[in-house]
Amino acid sequence: MPTHAVTNQVPPLPDYNTVTSQPPLDEGLRRWAGPAAYDEVSALGVRAGSAEAREWARQANENEPVLRTHSPTGERIDEVAFHPTWHSLMEVAVGAGLTAEPWAEPPGSGAHVRRAAGFIAWSENEQGHLCPISMTYAAAPALAANASLAARWLPPLASRAYDFGLRPLADKRGALVGMGMTEKQGGSDVRANTTRAVAQADGPIEGGQTYRLTGHKWFCSAPMSDAFLVLAQTDAGVGCFLVPRVLDDGGRNSFALQRLKDKLGNRSNASSEVELDGTWGVRVGDDGRGIRTILDMVAATRLDCILGSASTMRAALVRAIHHARHRSAFGALLVDQPLMQNVLADLALEVEAATTLALRLAHAVDEGDTALSRLGVAVGKYWVCKRTSPMVAEALECLGGNGYVEENGLARLYREAPLNSIWEGSGNVNALDVLRAITREPLSGEAFRNELALSRGHSTVLDAAITRVDDVVRYAAEPEAQGGARQVVEHLAVTLQAALLARYAPTEVADAFVASRLGGQHGVTFGTLDAKLSAGHARTIIDRAFSG
Repeated sequence: MPTHAVTNQVPPLPDYNTVTSQPPLDEGLRRWAGPAAYDEVSALGVRAGSAEAREWARQANENEPVLRTHSPTGERIDEVAFHPTWHSLMEVAVGAGLTAEPWAEPPGSGAHVRRAAGFIAWSENEQGHLCPISMTYAAAPALAANASLAARWLPPLASRAYDFGLRPLADKRGALVGMGMTEKQGGSDVRANTTRAVAQADGPIEGGQTYRLTGHKWFCSAPMSDAFLVLAQTDAGVGCFLVPRVLDDGGRNSFALQRLKDKLGNRSNASSEVELDGTWGVRVGDDGRGIRTILDMVAATRLDCILGSASTMRAALVRAIHHARHRSAFGALLVDQPLMQNVLADLALEVEAATTLALRLAHAVDEGDTALSRLGVAVGKYWVCKRTSPMVAEALECLGGNGYVEENGLARLYREAPLNSIWEGSGNVNALDVLRAITREPLSGEAFRNELALSRGHSTVLDAAITRVDDVVRYAAEPEAQGGARQVVEHLAVTLQAALLARYAPTEVADAFVASRLGGQHGVTFGTLDAKLSAGHARTIIDRAFSG
């Protein structure tokens, strides 16, 4: 039967370059990584914004991983099967050097910024498979606590060869590493772990003192990785151990996958519960200092949480702007209507601030500026990840009912949005970590204030916010500061974002961000920019946010 003509429907999102279509990423990559890195990451941006990559993302999330505990003949195998598109996504990510490659490059090379920009560009397409990519990147600084292990494992972790399958490390062209910290009874309180590690006289693992581990890990993501950094109790306290899935002699380590987690989002990625029963591991770092050792890994994964959240917000913004440019209501395109312009410009400010902050922190890692990165990453992890859920929800609402269905991808982004705020320490854990960094590592606070000082003179509002940071830092040492930790982090985060935009963003972007986030010209929800400010520069800010 013939039907009515279909009009006023938004066409599919066209192919676009996830790097060149967003100036904050494009400019930051040029500024801090150089032309060679720019060309490589821009090419990755073409793939990330392609219809083919979007189809990979859709299929990988609709065809979820499957746990296979036993072979057809009854042997315990503990393997996870993935859809072919998962492997396609992984092959591109590993092939782009998004794993541990920067740690093999000299300091100051721009390698971490190149990798961060690539992570943002590629993550805009699909977020789940970036979990093992992130953990592999983050494992390198933790493994540095054991020179023998680092020498053996860093080359395959830094390799651009994606080599899926459980085999001895010597037979692999590239390797991935995961982590297993939390347990049922403790969660983020890893000192409450009950997994035990007993030292062995000898064993099949090279590179240091070997142990056998017994216990249960409540959350272990990417269980098909080649090895894991695991926390367990020794007589000296909590230790950190490298646990391979396959031993050097080809035998399988005891690593029983009990079940896969049924998660809100991140559906393409397998997260599991693991039973360790006499499982071989080798100690990384000093005995009883495992938490200190694995914190180097946590710091790097927290940076990736910022990168991934910035990318998730950007992906949502792209879909909202694309829809508004093609959908008409009440006689005009949505993008030409003042209130929608206010909403889209406000969302664009949030994305630009998050992206600029993320790349600046990666630049601090490149430069070996541990004082700034220590506090800055903790602040950014809390704030950027917290802002993602309401930002994606507002972007979804720009599409109305069309945003609530699966076809356009926003529903998947909405399910994904809370993830980075929870993983690697939820909001309270990160906020309290900021207080610890301020009070126990005064050089971090000094580096933070020095970074802000570079933006003095932009406006009286920003200058006042920067001056207030001194009071906030002093307050962080007070006994009652724990109850107000979130307020501390919020002021530090927004002031740092505003300071960076004052230095690197166009005037209309920086002025709008400062006025709205620090100057009181904003309501509670997105889309409440001052009407005069919105009317003057909203379209410029929107067009800058997505030029595709």
